[in-house]
Amino acid sequence: MSKNMMADERRSLLIEYLTKHQRATVKELSVELQVSEATLRTDLNLLEEEGILRRIHGGAVLTGQPVPTGSSFSFSSREKLNIREKAAIGLKAMDYLQEGQCIFIDASTTALELAKSLKRTQIKLTVVTSGIYTALELKDNPYLHVILIGGVLRMGSGAVEGLLGGELLEKIRADILFTSPAGFKPESGLMDFNIYEVDLKRRMVESASRVVALVDSTKFGVGSIASYAATDRVHDVITDTGAPEDILRELRERGIRVCTVDR
Repeated sequence: MSKNMMADERRSLLIEYLTKHQRATVKELSVELQVSEATLRTDLNLLEEEGILRRIHGGAVLTGQPVPTGSSFSFSSREKLNIREKAAIGLKAMDYLQEGQCIFIDASTTALELAKSLKRTQIKLTVVTSGIYTALELKDNPYLHVILIGGVLRMGSGAVEGLLGGELLEKIRADILFTSPAGFKPESGLMDFNIYEVDLKRRMVESASRVVALVDSTKFGVGSIASYAATDRVHDVITDTGAPEDILRELRERGIRVCTVDR
């Protein structure tokens, strides 16, 4: 594993710990992650610059989107956030589908809302997904040929992780990738907090002819651990009317088609 990958994984674990405990000292993080306090201070400073956390005396607290007290940043926790916006975005994504397409759907909670609309479609599609819940949502529709990417299932996650699905993705060329990031900055692209999902999403991006980003308004201007798609690789953005207009204007200026739906 490369040094950069190790740093990304460490920062991902750091965020998960902070999400679960709300705040933490450098000393307890050092014990929990088994790294030096000096290394952790570097990580914390970087994550503070990205707006993910706020430094306090002797430690840090998370900033930005709230997570229910006492819960980890699990799939079930994220699924409950901004549900109306995600449902509207997922429904709008149906307009991008055509008969006979092969599509990728990632394991995000917003993409799951697309799957809930897709489960009743009579459009014949091949759906390739890394999402356990997405696959289960679609399994009973006879018009859909559903392929679940292989990998490791981590506790609290709705996604398969790891590189086991990489060989499959190299053999498939999808017409569209529907993906939702943990954060989106025009200068950084689509970002996520789980380094294992980031790697799989990068491979999906590489194997897709078109990338459609499903981004609720709370995700704009938010940084995360690593980018999996540069902004110029994104063709379409579907978001809600609460999205910051300056960012949407910049995306349009870059040639990205932006669609907003009512919350």
